[in-house]
Order: sequence, then C-alpha cells, then structure tokens
Amino acid sequence: MKNLYIIGGTMGVGKTTVSQIMKMKLCNSVFLDGDWCWDSNPFRVNEETKEMVMENICFLLNQFISCPAYQNIIFCWVLHEQSIIDDILSRINTDNCQIKNISLICGEAELTDRIMSDVSSGKRTVDVLKRSLSRLSNYSSLNTTKIVTDGKLPEQIAAEIIDLT
Repeated sequence: MKNLYIIGGTMGVGKTTVSQIMKMKLCNSVFLDGDWCWDSNPFRVNEETKEMVMENICFLLNQFISCPAYQNIIFCWVLHEQSIIDDILSRINTDNCQIKNISLICGEAELTDRIMSDVSSGKRTVDVLKRSLSRLSNYSSLNTTKIVTDGKLPEQIAAEIIDLT
C-alpha cells in the first residue's frame, strides 16, 4: 500500500518547505508541488488554464502512483476548496493508496509575518497577503486533518504529518 500525502494550505503557510522535508525523511518518496504545473508568465487564471493544471497534476500523480519505485507520494497545493480536492481524487487511481489529506493552517498574525518576510526577501509580492488572508477561513470546512503551524519549525510539522500513519 502506498501513501499519498495531499497537503493543502494557503500561500505562505509552509506547504512546500514541509513537503521537501518529508521527501527527505520518507523512503522511496517523490514530491509534486501543484504550482510547478502552472508556472507561467504571464500567470493566467481562466477556465482553460484551470483545466490544464488539473490535467497536469493528475497525470503526474497517476504516474507516481503507478511507478513501483515510489512508496510515498507527497503533493502540495493551495487546495482551499473541497471541490478541488474531490476533483483531483476523482481523476487519480487511489486503489493501492492510503490517502492522508492534510491542511496546514496558522493564525493571521503568523501568516502576515511569514508573507511579509517573503516580500522583504523578494520571494513574494505584497498582493499575496490579501489573497492568503482571505482564504484562511476556507480550511476549517474542508474534510482534512488540520495541523496548526504557528510557532512550529517545518521539521516538527513534517514529523507530525508522518506520525499520522
């Protein structure tokens, strides 16, 4: 049985960092960041590009699931609506997978500090803060295991997720 870790959370909550740590801690693992399937300039959000990114993500997840070399598949993306999670799960073959559906969450002050730190270092633009804060409340209604990241190191969060097994 394979493990499929689906890690959602708003921008700046630590999904990518935690996922990279998990990739190194888990044997026979592979990591997919949903943003990699939609990295374009200019960045366009419309029905055509939304469908394209879903196809890209699901194709890659199915490839990883079907490859005998991988036991642990780690996928992260914003995933702020249950319909996005459900759509992805409906398009991939999970017959041989234990699904671990997780949302990383943090408080507004923590999220603001993290994003503004990224803005200061040039990793993000300030407009990300408003979008991220507006999505925070969405995560409470999702059918996921919630992990609060406030005051925790990424290594602690990764260990917490791995210990969910």
